[in-house]
Amino acid sequence: MEATYKRYLLKFKVPSGTSRGVLMEKETWFLFLKDGLKRGIGECAIFRGLSSDDRPDYEIQLKLLCNQINMNNKVSLEILKNFPSIQMGYEMAVLSLNGKNSFELFPSKFTDGTDSIPINGLIWMGEIDFMKAQIKQKIDEGFDCLKLKIGALPFEKELELLSEIRNEFSKDEMIIRVDANGGFSPDDLMDKLNKLANLDIHSIEQPIKANQRKRMSSICSKTPVPIALDEELIGVFDPLDRESLLDQVSPQYIILKPSLLGGFKSCEHWIELAEQRSIGWWVTSALESNIGLNAIAQWTYQLGITSHQGLGTGGLFSNNIDSPLQVKPGQLKFNINCNKNTCIKIFIHYFV
Repeated sequence: MEATYKRYLLKFKVPSGTSRGVLMEKETWFLFLKDGLKRGIGECAIFRGLSSDDRPDYEIQLKLLCNQINMNNKVSLEILKNFPSIQMGYEMAVLSLNGKNSFELFPSKFTDGTDSIPINGLIWMGEIDFMKAQIKQKIDEGFDCLKLKIGALPFEKELELLSEIRNEFSKDEMIIRVDANGGFSPDDLMDKLNKLANLDIHSIEQPIKANQRKRMSSICSKTPVPIALDEELIGVFDPLDRESLLDQVSPQYIILKPSLLGGFKSCEHWIELAEQRSIGWWVTSALESNIGLNAIAQWTYQLGITSHQGLGTGGLFSNNIDSPLQVKPGQLKFNINCNKNTCIKIFIHYFV
């Protein structure tokens, strides 16, 4: 087997804001495998400033992995656990290599085009008029679940925006989720949560910064709005520490981002622990290209999901990779008429 890798810089169509700042571009890396006539591709979607493997030796680790593969050494996912995005990329590449074709990793009704995945419409932070325009667009596109990035604008302005949506749509007509990305202070958080609860907000992701387990536990025990842990899960690799986190904090939900948490098997462990504790969950992207998003969507579908997932991010980039994924009224679909050789063309472009 042969392996190589390539850095790729995704460009946002428009600046995309969160409480952590405004995103203009997103770095990612592709891992290519070749075994005879078979080809595989995986995505190591590091998220600078957020991934636990945002380290100076990141590319060195990718090079070491490729050297091991090229020397026909067996690679264990365990040795990659401190590099979760590389762990994810390798797991994905092997599935791609051994799949029906390079783009079909988890055959299902989703990949044969007969079923779809319900997804939320993502509203990025920005000026109020910009956010209103995004909301109108998502509603016109048929979304019945919206997720708004909040925590950087004055809270009363954000509350007004949420109120406008709720005044137009009941909670049965429109699910509203919010994501603070750790942008709120614990000091006045309960007051904010009470105001959000009056608007029948479905949930709030990571209201305060991660690694404040005692505070988060207290918030989760009193909150009128269900709490979904997101950044809190990043870098928690030890199985016992995962159990400790969920037992101590007792969140209502957890958010699964395979590229940040170490891949599919790692996320399945989180799901097992969550379901043992009656904690809900859903899957979202970590701003992967369509290569990673396609694999994550297929994996998510075969988990038997029923709630809205955060997988509608493929259209954010001006230079994304072609894939079979399509967003149709609030649903993510797999276009069976798409050219399945796209992955091979990408592979040849970089590898040969």
